[in-house]
Formats: sequence, C-alpha cells, structure tokens
Amino acid sequence: MARFEFDAVVIGSGFGGAVAACRLSEQGQKVLVLERGRRWTPQTYPRDANDAWLWNQDKPHKCNGWADLRTFSDMWVAAGAGVGGGSLIYANVSVEAKPEAFARGWPAAITYEALKPYYDRVGQMLSVSELPATQFNTRTRLMKEGAEKCGWGDRFRTVPLAVSFDPDWNENLPDARHDHHSKRFTNPHGREQGTCVQCGNCDIGCQVSAKNTLDLNYLAVAEDHGTEIRPLHLVEYLQPLPDGGWRIHYDVLANGKRKRGTVSAQRVILAAGSIGSTELLLRSRDQYRTLPGLSACLGKGWAFNGDFVTPAFYTKRTIAPSHGVTISSAIDLLDRSFQGEALFIEDGGVPNLATDFARRRLKHLPHGKLRRLWQQIGQVSETADPLAGMMPWFGQAIDAADGRLYLGRPWYAPWQRQLKIDWRFQRSESAVEAMIAVHKQLTAATGGEAVVPATWTKLRNLITPHPLGGCNMGLTAANGVTNANGEVFGYQNLYVMDGAVIPRAIGLNPSRTIAALAERNCEILCQQLQT
Repeated sequence: MARFEFDAVVIGSGFGGAVAACRLSEQGQKVLVLERGRRWTPQTYPRDANDAWLWNQDKPHKCNGWADLRTFSDMWVAAGAGVGGGSLIYANVSVEAKPEAFARGWPAAITYEALKPYYDRVGQMLSVSELPATQFNTRTRLMKEGAEKCGWGDRFRTVPLAVSFDPDWNENLPDARHDHHSKRFTNPHGREQGTCVQCGNCDIGCQVSAKNTLDLNYLAVAEDHGTEIRPLHLVEYLQPLPDGGWRIHYDVLANGKRKRGTVSAQRVILAAGSIGSTELLLRSRDQYRTLPGLSACLGKGWAFNGDFVTPAFYTKRTIAPSHGVTISSAIDLLDRSFQGEALFIEDGGVPNLATDFARRRLKHLPHGKLRRLWQQIGQVSETADPLAGMMPWFGQAIDAADGRLYLGRPWYAPWQRQLKIDWRFQRSESAVEAMIAVHKQLTAATGGEAVVPATWTKLRNLITPHPLGGCNMGLTAANGVTNANGEVFGYQNLYVMDGAVIPRAIGLNPSRTIAALAERNCEILCQQLQT
C-alpha cells in the first residue's frame, strides 16, 4: 500500500504550477494539481453581462468566475482563476528580465546567465513569437511613432508573445477580425489551436485558441503523463505529517456549497501566485498554527512591479484599442535614462465587449428579422467604437518592493481572518511619476491628450496584475522564506514555485521569469529524486 496518495500535490496551475506538474510527471511522479478555478474552454469563456466574470475570495462557492480582483487598502490586485492560472488573463507577453534585474536582492545562484537556458526552454514550450511587421496595428504604429519623435527610436521593439500568428493574415481582409480567418492546426503537444485574428480578446479568453495558454502546452504534457487536475478545489491550509509528508486541507466548490476534503502527498509545490501562496502559508502559520516555524519574513517584500496605465485620447486619429493583440511592443527605458527610474513602456489594448456580446447573441437567435438586427449591431460596434480615439499607455517599473501581506480581522466580521496589504506609496512615488511623465511625453508627441487617473492623482491608489513577493527567496530564514531552489526554510518537501518567491520588482512582465525559475528548480528537484 502506498504511503501517500500522491508523490506531489501542486497547488495552482499558473506559470509555476504548470511547469512543476509537467516536469515532475515526466519523471514518473504521481502528481495531483489542485486548482481553485474552473476548467475554461472557448465555449465557456465569459462574454455576456451575466456570465461568470469575477471570483469572490469570501464566497468562492457562490462566485467562482474568470478573474479575481482583490481590493486592498490603496492597492488592487488582479489574478486569473482557472486551469492555466494567469495565462488565461495575461496579455501574452513572454519577455526575459534584464541581467541587471538580478544584480541585487537575489541569492547568488540566481543570475540571468543561470536562467538563460530555462528562459529558452519556456519560450520553446510556449511557442513564443513576435507580431509580424505586416500585422502592426494602430497602437503598434503609434508606439513606434512616439518613440521616434521622443528620441527613443532605438529603444522601440516588438515583444515576444505566446501567440500563434498566421503570416498571411492582414487587416485588409474582408471582415478581418472575424473568427473564420483563424486557421486550425495541431500544436506540438497534440492540442488543437487556431491562428490569431487580432480580435483583441486576449484578456477575456481567446475564442480561436491562438493564445498559447498553459492548458495547451505545459499542463497538456502533464496530463498526458498522468497528472490529475482537480478544478474548483480551494486549498485552505497545509499540515505536516508526523512520519513525513503532508496533508492538504481544501474545500471543494460545487453546487453553490463548500465541502471539506483532504489529500496526502510526499511533497507539496505551492504555486498559487504571490497573493495565493503567501495567504496559504500565513493561514497555516497564524490561523491554523500547523506551520509555526515559518520565517518571520513571510509576507514581507511585496512588490506591485511598478504597473501603471495612463489613458490618452485623440480627436484626429483612430486608435481602436480593441483591434490587435493586447500588447505588441515596448519602449525599453530600464537603464534608468529617464529621471533615474527603470521603466518599460508598452502599448495597451482593451477587448471589444460590445462586439462579443452581439456575436454571442447571434448564436442563440433563429434566422429572421431579429437575427439580422443583431448582425447589424455587431457591424456597427466594429466601426462605431466609442473608445476608438483612446490609447491606453501601459508600463512597468522597478518599485520599492516594501509592501507587507498579513492576516487581519475585517471590521464586519472580527472573528474571521482576512488577507490584507500594508503598502505605502511614498517610496514608489518617483517611479510612478516618471512613468506618467513618459506617457505624457509620448502622448504630446503624437497629438493626443493624456488623462492621469484620479485614483492616483487624488487617492494614490494603484492596481496591478503582476504582484511579486511575499515568500521571497533568501539565504537563510533570517532574510527569506525559501532558498534559491524554492525550498521553504524549516520544512522538508515544501516548495514555493511562483511569483511569490521573486524578491524584488523586475520592471517588466514577469511570467517568463516565473516559469524559468520553476524550470530551474524542478530540474534540481528531479535530479534529487533520481539519487
């Protein structure tokens, strides 16, 4: 009889968890993935107003939708909820961190040179490519124009994207962004996909499967090697077993109810993201008291990775931010040449929900006058976009990474424990203001008017889709929660492999760095299993 039900339980299925499940299962390990969200498909992606858009951490059995938007004091955090984790809602960008990002704050073993082979491996698994020059959209061209007019022409570049492009597609095709232009193919992992039609729906689910989400590569390989994935399983806390190994306590979310369950494993890989993994360890230490020996550094050193968006409006040119991949290009100012801050500027897009809604309605309508009416509405929404003149300037920066996650007591239910963030804007203010200054300069150079959100100018509030830290890597428990290999100090066979271990902001999209770190640390773990 097996000592444990599984060799490894992976908690979360994002860029760290998917890599871990894949590599461990390839080594013959019996792997279980516990994912809090649903298993989404193009047929179930949210589109209508009444669809399951949001996840509610307080009532996940009632509200377990597409995206988790946590509202903390002065900081909001956006995360994906589903099999594939953040790959479901991110903007496809798979860029390597700069060598200087590892110059301080990391264990000596983690350098760009050490990660480079794993960066390459991730790029191959995700089939990354750049937007073809023949498919530059209005935002890409605006970025290039702005960079050149501001003297940054040599810093403009397209970015690697986890998207499958058709070199024959172009925006002059009849009804160019319609799904029927997507060409079907079978990817290297045996999963059916389609090519990109530049529809702009990257962040709300690519209905043609041109987006190379983790369920189509890493998780596909994991399942082909026997990994079991259980969606709608929300882990509550971890318990070390007296004879070694772990018991994982979770809730099954089904039929509007929460049902308790447990499973045992020899080892646990935490990969629930910066927020999720940190919260789980905090609850295990401070609420359930099953892991009292966790480092006092737990929750500290949290970063929002300098994320900021400045919308700009143009009256004499059409931008159409819903046309094209969500992000296609960047202006690299990470060398601190602008106001002494490290900045990475990107073009930003938004999904065309009006068109999506019209198309969704068409699928449920019989042929006749009503169907023709909705066809007309769909055509109008393509050409009469109320946001046609808006350019959302995106960007990341190196922030202070001085936030702290902790369990507090909500005022409305003081008997409960709720995750909170202690974050102050002062030490990161110069980075945000430099980002705004760049956005304004690019806008002015291209004939637009930037409108800085009042959430920043009045309230000093921010939102980030790229939270980092909370279970930071360190040399010892005195300055970190895990070592360079992701092993949690003080506990055997417990690992963290996600953005929670990154000890500082890296100033650009972190997904590839998270996956590369997981590739490295899984390789080390697999080597240990073979000895």
